[in-house]
Amino acid sequence: MPEPIADLGALIDMQIRQHGPISIASYMGLALTHPRKGYYKQGTSIGASGDFITAPEISQMFGELIGFFFVNLWQQMGGPKAFTLLELGPGRGTLMTDILRVATRAPGFGDAVNVELFETDPVLLAEQRAKLEAYHPTWIQNFDLAADTPLLVVANEFFDALPIRQFVRGKDGWHERMIGLSENQRVFGLSPTPIPTTSLPEAVRDAPEGAVYEAGLAAAEVMKRLAAAVSRRGGAILAIDYGYATTQTGETLQAVRNHAYADPLDSPGETDLSSHVDFGALGDIARATGLATHPLADQGDFLKELGITARAAALTKANPSAIADVNAALDRLTSPTQMGTLFKVFCAASPGLAPQGFAT
Repeated sequence: MPEPIADLGALIDMQIRQHGPISIASYMGLALTHPRKGYYKQGTSIGASGDFITAPEISQMFGELIGFFFVNLWQQMGGPKAFTLLELGPGRGTLMTDILRVATRAPGFGDAVNVELFETDPVLLAEQRAKLEAYHPTWIQNFDLAADTPLLVVANEFFDALPIRQFVRGKDGWHERMIGLSENQRVFGLSPTPIPTTSLPEAVRDAPEGAVYEAGLAAAEVMKRLAAAVSRRGGAILAIDYGYATTQTGETLQAVRNHAYADPLDSPGETDLSSHVDFGALGDIARATGLATHPLADQGDFLKELGITARAAALTKANPSAIADVNAALDRLTSPTQMGTLFKVFCAASPGLAPQGFAT
């Protein structure tokens, strides 16, 4: 009996040798979510000792303000006696913990909320269970959201990790970028067969030779299902990620390991892969279901509108020894040179709701 393949890279290489080059989407899917060797099955990615740190891990202020945001929406909806608060990719459970610590102070919110989480990492799931046990969360496996209670969704750095396909404009049209092998090394190449130009968004069809278009088909499918559920049940979707407001060309696929950029084709399963989110495309999908979308906001502006400056002042007044740490976190979350403009905030909601933090 042959020995099992322990290295995910070797498994991917074997697949390429047997079946030919694979799409970037297939490669990302294997590298991130392979059942045994995928990056998000390891549980060691988030935090100072991992590969990256997310906003909720920087400061409690981030999650607390999101908590106020959802309390306000819940109140605008008439304070339904039962509703679902769903988080996609909850990480270590820090964001939901901070949200609920604040939100459950609003009379009736704690009794009404049903907490749901979508998670694929078994190690992180265990952390979430430990942190959120008091709120009796449930974990969902797909996006067939059939309940009839209002639905509020939060997704922080979730859509950027979904697989994308890349297409490159050549002399004779658009070709899909693939991953193959050259002298036993993974390399990028192009499919020899051009795709029909009409299969691409109109905004990019006439891009110049050499332009790269990234299609977030997985993100589109997730948004389609979420938006359909929210449109039917009432509620809102809040997504925070790096991305852009209108569909455009540009290559954004990146790899990060140990807080530094890395080669995306190197060490699959050990490296985080992500790309910028096409919020323009997600907005089109949400509006097609009947939801209203709000102008894409910079994270810094959004948090300031929600009162992060005042919250920072209150924290430092209560604990003067934490002034330096609180101010450093405030700067990292809101400064244009840090996360303030890199990260964008997207919201799609039932018509008539007025989510806080967005320009009118």
